[in-house]
Amino acid sequence: MVELYSEPSRIPVPGNKIINEYIGVVSTGESRLSVARMMAPSGWSEPFQTPEFDEFTIVLSGAVTVDYDDGKSITAHCGESVKVVAGERIRYSTGEDGAEYIAVCLPAFTPETVHRDE
Repeated sequence: MVELYSEPSRIPVPGNKIINEYIGVVSTGESRLSVARMMAPSGWSEPFQTPEFDEFTIVLSGAVTVDYDDGKSITAHCGESVKVVAGERIRYSTGEDGAEYIAVCLPAFTPETVHRDE
C-alpha cells in the first residue's frame, strides 16, 4: 500500500524547540521508526533523557551538542551526523546559531519512551 502524508504533526517540547514529525507514532501511527525535522533556537537545551530508542541526528544548519557519559560531549555541525544508542543518558543543546536537524528514531519516538529528567 502507498500512503501520502500531507503534513507533519507538531510535538510539544520544552524550550521553544519545534518538532515536526513526518513519520512516527504521533503523526502516522508508525511504531517501527520516526522521522522528524527539528528547529532549535540559539542557546537551546533540554533536560537529560534516557530514551528507549536509537536516535540518528543529521544536522542541516548550525550545530547540535550531545552531552553524555558523565561530562563528555560531542558536537555535530552542518553536514555531520551523530548516533545515540538506546539506554544512554544524554542531553541535546545548540550553540549561538541554533540548529535545524533531522532525527530518525528506531523504534519510533514517543513521549513515554524518551524518559526526560524532571
